[in-house]
Order: sequence, then structure tokens, then C-alpha cells
Amino acid sequence: MLLVKQELLAALADTLESLSPGAGSKAAFESPKVAAHGDFACTAAMQLAKPLQRKPRELAEQISAALMATPVFAQWVDAIEIAGPGFLNIRLKTAAKQQVVREVLSAGDHFGEQPKGGERVLVEFVSANPTGPLHVGHGRQAALGDAICNLLATQGDDVYREFYYNDAGVQIQTLANSTQLRAKGLKPGDAGWPEQAYNGEYIADIAEDFKAKKTVSSDDREFTASGDVEDIDSIRQFAVAYLRHEQDLDLKAFQVRFDNYYLESSLYTSGRVEATVKKLVDAGKTYEQDGALWLKSTDYGDDKDRVMRKGDGTYTYFVPDVAYHIAKWERGFHKVVNIQGTDHHGTIARVRAGLQAAGVGIPAGYPDYVLHTMVRVMRGGEEVKISKRAGSYVTLRDLIEWTSTDAVRFFLLSRKPDTEYTFDIDLALAQNNDNPVYYVQYAHARICSVLAAWGGDVASLKDVDLSPLQSPAAQALLLQIAKYPAMLTGAAKDFAPHDVTFYLRELAASYHSYYDAERILVDEEPVKLARLALVAATAQVLHNGLAVLGVSAPQKM
Repeated sequence: MLLVKQELLAALADTLESLSPGAGSKAAFESPKVAAHGDFACTAAMQLAKPLQRKPRELAEQISAALMATPVFAQWVDAIEIAGPGFLNIRLKTAAKQQVVREVLSAGDHFGEQPKGGERVLVEFVSANPTGPLHVGHGRQAALGDAICNLLATQGDDVYREFYYNDAGVQIQTLANSTQLRAKGLKPGDAGWPEQAYNGEYIADIAEDFKAKKTVSSDDREFTASGDVEDIDSIRQFAVAYLRHEQDLDLKAFQVRFDNYYLESSLYTSGRVEATVKKLVDAGKTYEQDGALWLKSTDYGDDKDRVMRKGDGTYTYFVPDVAYHIAKWERGFHKVVNIQGTDHHGTIARVRAGLQAAGVGIPAGYPDYVLHTMVRVMRGGEEVKISKRAGSYVTLRDLIEWTSTDAVRFFLLSRKPDTEYTFDIDLALAQNNDNPVYYVQYAHARICSVLAAWGGDVASLKDVDLSPLQSPAAQALLLQIAKYPAMLTGAAKDFAPHDVTFYLRELAASYHSYYDAERILVDEEPVKLARLALVAATAQVLHNGLAVLGVSAPQKM
């Protein structure tokens, strides 16, 4: 139906252009607010009435007559009804709706995608400092970032995935000190154990491997321990590499990959931070007060000016953020999306203010942000708060081991990012319709079982006669399939992978209803082949949507 829609839009554009030069570029269809009103709605008559000095309803009648006189509308449209002040409600012929089956089966894994050639986009996500295991909040961010990257790719964008972390700050020094104390035999609770030290069992594991002079490798670094418990620099580098390796294992188990790892320390060693501060000072956007250097961020909508350099000469954390985003811009990424926790909300205004004040040509509103809340974990009706390994929180690895990668990804993507989410472990393990990922995957597996029982070549189904698909259940399923491309486009535009989860549940529900309403493997060959084509197309769209989420589409369950 996508091709049908494009043909109809082209005819609409030609008709509007003939009425008013330039109007053809504004040709568009909307979805009727009430499904019973038709398949497409058009407001062109009301938009053109004033400039043409015509009554909207009379103009709508003229447009309707002109459209129905075109070969394309005659072929695919059953009727155009005029409603209200001049709405055009377009009802498609059944044959037009059936075309989506051919489109899906012909395009396969690429159904719903736009051609390559979109924007070059950098998506930064996870960006966890290597001070401990990834927690469930990092898991939500990993699922969001990966799915948003997949969504943008379906729209033809060239997507680059980046992980940014600090390998030299106060937290890293605390990590090194905690590991050194463990290596010397101290543990949490002992006299002399610092209150601010990291207490998880993973610190003991790092200390033992350090003393054993092991070598650890991650996607972006490798280091061999000296084994000398007095060598704090070696301990620091080993601990960072160890935890980066641990993060890599978790992310690979979660099927998340990155194109680049960017170190906060490099912003200092390369001189980018100093260069950024100089840009701001030279632009007259700073001032000295109380021994500190301040940014005039209120000039750019911030609620108050912000300290850039403290009295002790160190920079506040948003300064390297500004330098980092200038680096993103200079690397050619003019569209950037940052996936971060809601605790970063306060940094948005000051980072954007710094970028505007630097005067390097970055537009207002750069970068885009997607903020997410943390995740509560429930088991047996009670909240789970502590992981033995982490010492103070539930890890992403815990969640995967307790349930599955598929369940964790689907569940963490099933709500808007900025809404609170409770992960119910018992529900994630349930094999019933209350479990959303099971419900969707079961629909796919159910179709695969039908196709296997048939035993024919699925590729041959794209050429079968689809005219038997006339029933209300079949029509409902056809319309649901046809929504997929527009849903993808909207979800990508809004950075909203939860829209994909909602759609997949609706598509699965439509399929289950169809399965209950009509037997597929009937004796009448034309009817059987048409129904097989319909369900094969449904399976393909379920597979494609799940792939966007990074979730598998099993053939058996």
C-alpha cells in the first residue's frame, strides 16, 4: 500500500498544482481521526480556499472530481467523500490495501526503510565511567541508544555510535585507591577502610588479578598489571582496563556495539578544553568573580550564570562537555543525539549556552537530548535493590541472567524514556499473553509453524492472487501491516522506540485475531495461498520491528 499511497500522492500533487502553482509541493495525506471515515484524509481544499477565494466545500468537490478522473485514483480508490467544511475522506479499494502484502514480501528485511542518503548522525549513549559494573539504568540507556540508532538507520541516516567516558577523574582515583587497599588485604568494614571507597566484590576480583600480573583487554585499551601493590598508577590503569573489559562483556551480551570510544582525558591532553575556554573568554562571554571564571549562560536562556573554572583552577564538569561537543561538530557531525539520565537535565542549558557563546557556527538546540529515568526491579512482589557483585545496586548482567537479553531489551523500551519504569522479573519470565515480548515473539513463531506445515517456498507467495483477502479480520491485518513504514518514520523523528513496541503488540494482536477467525491451510488452493501470503508478510514485519529493537524473532517457542 506504500507504493499505492505514493502514486495517489503524485496524482494529488498534479491536481493541486493545476489549481494553484506551487500547491503541489504541499500535497499530503493524513490519517482520519475516526477509522470509519476512510483510509486517507486530505485538507487541501480548506488550505487553498482562501488564496483562491473559493468556498472550501465547493473547492473540495472540484478536487474530488478531478482526482477520480485520474487513472491512478480510478484504479485504487473506491470513493472520495466530502465531510464538514471541506475534508476529503478517501476510501481505498480492497485491491489497494492488499498490495502491501506484495510490498512486504518483495522488500523483505528492508520493508519500511528509506533509501540511504540521509544525515550523518552521531548518537552518544551509555558513556559509563569505568568505576563499577553497568547498572540497570545503563541497561535502559544501552537499549534506548541502540534502538534509536537502528531507527535512524531505517530512515537512511548514516549513524555513528559513540561511548564517552572519564578515565582520569576523582572517581577513577577512588577506584584505584579502593583496589590498592583490597590488594593490601583490607576489606569493607575493616579499620582504615575509607567511607568513600567502592565496596563491591568486583574490587576484590580486580585486586587479585592485579597481583597475579594479568593482562586485560577491552575494545579500546589493553594493560598488563605490574603486580606491585605500591604502584598506584599501574593499579589505576589496570582497574580501568579491567572494568572496560567487563562493560564490553555486558554490552556484547546485550548485543550493543560502538564505533568509537572517546576519553574525557583526551580533551585535556589535546588542549581542547583550554582552547574552548579561550574561545569563550575572547568572545567576551565570561567574567571573573569571587576568584572563579563564570560563563554568561543567562545570555542564552539559562536560569543563572555558571562557574567554568573554580578558585582552585579546576574546571567544572560542563566545560569539557562543551569542548567535546565542539569536537563532535568539527568531526562533521551536525546532528548529534545524547542519551543520558534525567539527572543531566540541568546540564542541557549550560552546554548549549557554551556552544552558542563559543561562536563556532553551532546552531541553537544542538545537540538533541533523550533523557531517561532509572529503573526499579521487582521480584516476588518486592523490590530488588542490591547485587552482591556491585555491592549497592542491581547490575545489567543480573537482569540478563535472571531473564533474557530479549526480555530486558523489550521491557526497557516499552515505555517513554522519561517515565518511571518498574521491571517485573516474574512477568519477564512468564510464558503467557501478559508478557509483551512473549506475546509478540509467539505471534512470529506461530506463523513460522503454519508456514512450515505448508512446506512451500515463501518467496513464491509474493506473486499469488490476493483477491480472497476480503474478510474483516484480513482487512484489519492488512491495514495494521500498512502502518509500519509511517510508524518507523515517526518513531525515528521523535526518538521514540517505545512506539515500535506498541505497534508490534498491536500487530501481534491483529494476527492472533485473524488466526482465530480464519483457518489458513484450507483445501481451496487460491484461498490458502492468499492467506499464507498475508501471514508471511505479517511475520516479516514482526521480524523487522523486533530487529529495530534488537530483539530476536524465534521460529519456534
